[in-house]
Amino acid sequence: MTQSADNVIDHAVLFRETEYQDMLKAKRKNFEKAPSDSEVDRIREWTKTPEYQEKNFAREALCINPAKACQPLGAVFAAVGFEKTLPFVHGSQGCVAYYRSHLSRHFKEPTSAVSSSMTEDAAVFGGLNNMIDGLANAYALYQPKMIAVSTTCMAEVIGDDLNAFIKNAKEKGSVPNEFDVPFAHTPAFVGSHVTGYDNAIKGIVEHFWDGKSGTVDKLERKPNESINFIGGFDGYTVGNLREVKRLFDTMGVSYTILGDTSDVWDTPTDGEFRMYDGGTTLEQVTNAVHAKATISMQEFCTEKTLATIAEHGQEVVALNHPVGVTGTDRFLMEVSRLTGKPIPDAITKERGRLVDAIADSNAHIHGKKFAIFGDPDLCYGMAEFLLELGAEPTTILATNGNKAWEAKVQALLDSSPFGKDCKVYAGKDLWHLRSLLFTRPVDFLIGNTYGKYLERDTSTPLIRVGFPIFDRHHHHRAPIWGYQGGLNLLVKILDKIFDEMDKNVVAGVNDISFDIIR
Repeated sequence: MTQSADNVIDHAVLFRETEYQDMLKAKRKNFEKAPSDSEVDRIREWTKTPEYQEKNFAREALCINPAKACQPLGAVFAAVGFEKTLPFVHGSQGCVAYYRSHLSRHFKEPTSAVSSSMTEDAAVFGGLNNMIDGLANAYALYQPKMIAVSTTCMAEVIGDDLNAFIKNAKEKGSVPNEFDVPFAHTPAFVGSHVTGYDNAIKGIVEHFWDGKSGTVDKLERKPNESINFIGGFDGYTVGNLREVKRLFDTMGVSYTILGDTSDVWDTPTDGEFRMYDGGTTLEQVTNAVHAKATISMQEFCTEKTLATIAEHGQEVVALNHPVGVTGTDRFLMEVSRLTGKPIPDAITKERGRLVDAIADSNAHIHGKKFAIFGDPDLCYGMAEFLLELGAEPTTILATNGNKAWEAKVQALLDSSPFGKDCKVYAGKDLWHLRSLLFTRPVDFLIGNTYGKYLERDTSTPLIRVGFPIFDRHHHHRAPIWGYQGGLNLLVKILDKIFDEMDKNVVAGVNDISFDIIR
């Protein structure tokens, strides 16, 4: 089989051509010592049993397909939310290429980030020279207003000291002494992307508020009536942050978003290339120390940051993905309490419209069973929303969830009659979830793109919510926070329910009566 310019075959089809299939069969037969098809089928069926689940959950050291990414990815996400800031990853080129591609594939927008290009030599002798040259090149070529440094596994294993390295680089003239280079240690072998986000935001806050690594005096807080807002690592950051800003503006609230990524991954195509777009200005970050309070939309994504902010005398409020009625109510009431601003009638009407929409569709969602996987705060928000809808969040799993998160979600489930048979799993991976989908089957699965393999394996329909979503476009542009976001999620869930109902319609058999009216 040959290809030509007039007949270029996609790889998905190419490797199903006869010559490739014959080659793969010969490889399996002669070199792989593969078991028989009947043995493969037997083992496959065994992995669906409670017996196998018990063995699966007995795993201690091995992790199979975890639902998380590594710390530096979160650090890069955090960094691009600030004015003309270039994320600088102290590690290998391959690592930073992964972060750029992961974010770009989700948002369908370019993501700017550079690395110090550490190689085997740096692993032996340290990465100081890489830092000196890397900062100099990044500053000269890309002309940022700030460079935010984070680390990878290699730099952390050999123990590179970022604070000392950055000072040395400035002494060598890589960047001016007064140039802002906040940093965070983000070892990829512990934690997850939400941990990296937390460390990076904390590093930026400390840099501006605590004297810029000893180069200026620490800021003296003079409280005002403004509030700070932190969105956390969020795959819907464009739509969600714009929705939050709309709600703040409607209430007349003075606010600063710490890490405003709403424009970074939604740049217009108008003939002008924007390497940096939007973002919280460096002046705003500095003045944020004077705010009355700081609100985080993701408690388990900002634990260290909120603790640091609280040490500076601010009140901190930690929420968990305000999705739906209850979550949004809690968020808006906290904003009203902190600012003294009443919730306008216009927003109250939005609430009523969401409640009305839920009532209109309750019959189709009531009693449906769902499995949820993803980041801790997203799982909590989704579970709370499903309970509002009269659904049952039967299985809730977060690979990067901890015992505190597990207890909080369990308390939420215990507070509702729809949560009595539901279970929470912290620190478990998607192979654990596969077992659960066979032994505790549900009607629908909620999670990111990687859930499609569970959908194929277990025949559980997937509703795509979370990060990353590679195989659908532009979900991040629509909010899932607030009353409007709750309506968007409600429609997404209902569409999947109706699609599955339509799949089961057989012409002339069950397509009668109200098939066209739902």
